[in-house]
Amino acid sequence: MKISKAQAQENRERIVGAASTLFRERGFDGVSVGDLSKAAGFTHGGFYNHFASKDALAALALESAFAAMAGHRERARDLAEMLTHYLSQAARKAPGRSCPAAALGGDAGRGSDDVKAAFAGGVEQMIASVEARLPDTPDRRARALGVVTRIAGALMLARAVPDGPLADELLETNLRLAIAEAS
Repeated sequence: MKISKAQAQENRERIVGAASTLFRERGFDGVSVGDLSKAAGFTHGGFYNHFASKDALAALALESAFAAMAGHRERARDLAEMLTHYLSQAARKAPGRSCPAAALGGDAGRGSDDVKAAFAGGVEQMIASVEARLPDTPDRRARALGVVTRIAGALMLARAVPDGPLADELLETNLRLAIAEAS
């Protein structure tokens, strides 16, 4: 049965959305094409009607995840609120709905050039959104790079350790230091 172009685009977006979440939760290698198809409500064979490969989907899923995070950053009243949300327990416990930089940095580093380019684009967006909220000084970009590196690393490490004092300390200390660094 033939479907309309609009329906095909909707189906494609559904797969990208499912992939965006699943990849952040499990990593690129932890998700099969079958998993992606099932999560989006399609058959395994239907996947290849939309994407040349899982790798092609990974790049699009990264772009989608970074775009969603950009929306969260834009809604923050100020940099402190943005950073507080980013380094929260809620973000730590929900990798599928939070920052792809913290969830997929290692995976992207082993990915294709397209995956790396999508990841770099998202990181550049993060840097730009932080930079735009910093005072206009000659070292503003360097400070934004430092803040983004600090928060992504802190969130990644906080997820990698068990719930408890170390996870809390990683989030709380780096939040305090990132806010101070941004002042």
